[in-house]
Amino acid sequence: MFEIGRDIFKHGFFSASGDKRGRRRMRVVYYVFVAAFVLFVGRTLMLGIEGTDRARRAGADGAWLAQRADIVDRNGDILAKNIMSGHITLRPPYVKNRDTVAQIIHQILPYEYTLSQALDLVNSSRKFIYVKKYASDSQRDVVESAKQPGLEIESEQKRRYPKRRLFSHVVGFVGRDGYGLEGAERIYDDYLRENTDPLQLSLDARIQSVFYEQLTMAMQKYQARAAMGLLMNSRTGEMIAMVSLPDFDPENINMDPASNRLFMPLRGVFEMGSIFKIFNTAMAMENGIDKEYYVAKPFEIKDKFGRVAARISDVRSFKPPRPNLTIEEIMLHSCNAGSAQIALDLPDGTQEEFFHRLHLDEALDLEFGTTERPLMPAKWGPVERATLSFGHGISVTPMHLLLAVNAMTNGGIYIYPTLLKRGVGPISGERVLSDDISARLRQVMFQIAEETGGRKARVAGIQIGGKTATAEKYENGKINHKKNLTAFAGIFPVSAPQYTILVILDEPHGTEDSFGLRTAAWNAVPTTGKILDSILPLLFE
Repeated sequence: MFEIGRDIFKHGFFSASGDKRGRRRMRVVYYVFVAAFVLFVGRTLMLGIEGTDRARRAGADGAWLAQRADIVDRNGDILAKNIMSGHITLRPPYVKNRDTVAQIIHQILPYEYTLSQALDLVNSSRKFIYVKKYASDSQRDVVESAKQPGLEIESEQKRRYPKRRLFSHVVGFVGRDGYGLEGAERIYDDYLRENTDPLQLSLDARIQSVFYEQLTMAMQKYQARAAMGLLMNSRTGEMIAMVSLPDFDPENINMDPASNRLFMPLRGVFEMGSIFKIFNTAMAMENGIDKEYYVAKPFEIKDKFGRVAARISDVRSFKPPRPNLTIEEIMLHSCNAGSAQIALDLPDGTQEEFFHRLHLDEALDLEFGTTERPLMPAKWGPVERATLSFGHGISVTPMHLLLAVNAMTNGGIYIYPTLLKRGVGPISGERVLSDDISARLRQVMFQIAEETGGRKARVAGIQIGGKTATAEKYENGKINHKKNLTAFAGIFPVSAPQYTILVILDEPHGTEDSFGLRTAAWNAVPTTGKILDSILPLLFE
């Protein structure tokens, strides 16, 4: 383009010998042409800059409009909320009163900008400057009141979690685009984006904080790898507390290992040990087994050739009150040898059918997420049936266990859990056990809490029922006698359960207080007792 202009300037529209007036005219045309081109380029650049800034401001304005409903607990306590924040910005080319703008910047940020530095900002050749990111309300108020061209507020919306780690797994978090990625934020994303009324959960922040505190202390005291705690309303299915440790900060998810975001009550699969004796006893009662079993020595299972295929023994500390025990006494004293004999007296297929009835053989598609699928035995021979009776050879999630125990003790109704607050009403679910057998199981669980392994979970003023579990872990196909999982499942009040609780410690260590022992009676049970002691006044206020 410039070459054409130069050629015209040099030769004109005429020959090289053309008159001087023609050349002067061409020189004027050339300069006009160059000036127009410069203006065109400058205007194009300006539109580009303004367009970028306009897009930035449009995005900020959109953030003000992109509302997301709050998440609150059952009492209205805020668990997640969108907070509007703003950045103070400066566009020097648009400033009209430079001294005034510099004075304002120095006034609101005296420790960040001297008056001289503020003047340097105002007189800068830059098109756009962030004067202060995440300015306070008072700082933004000064800027908005001043109404000075070039000094503006760029709005931004942030999702905040006032309880931080306390509800990290359950509430979850959102991505940069404002869409839910985990927990309730993901599950109820459509509601949260389309409504302004808060999403009210069934959880109680006060109860949750007690679980969190006591489980954190238990992890430290027993040097456990992980800890979990669940509390459900036995009749409505409302989850009142759900804690999984270790956890993460939902406002800074990169601070903790990604593995901490795994919600173990739904995603962890464990052998749950002797809590399965509740199910074994229920099967015995359903099938009319009414006899005593010899438990004074280990029980041997023989193959078809008469050889010993397995020897079922109990812990060294097990001392039966007498050589022969009833099915209730076998559960009361958590006797493995007796449980195995009961299982082998059950009709073929009984365990498979009963576990299916309790959904222990399938992944649970719950309102707030899908659980892992339990690990069932490859075959159901005599050895497998015997070990299943006390919770070995089958691995389930803590949620599977909680719901199954609840069904066994609330009158025999299997209830699916919810994260949403519900009103009190009749139990709604599927019957899986008779009310009479459920009442008999509750009585045994009450005795366990009063007389045997659950005594440290007792709380004055209310009758607690429960069952302990200590399951040694398998590693590389062998039992590791130095690693175990301990748990306590409890119900209260026993006469008409309103709540079911489950506390789990993964790989706890013995302490001086426990004489080096690491069974549930020495860690999961006292931890449950401390939780109950604090939450009962809140639950029955």
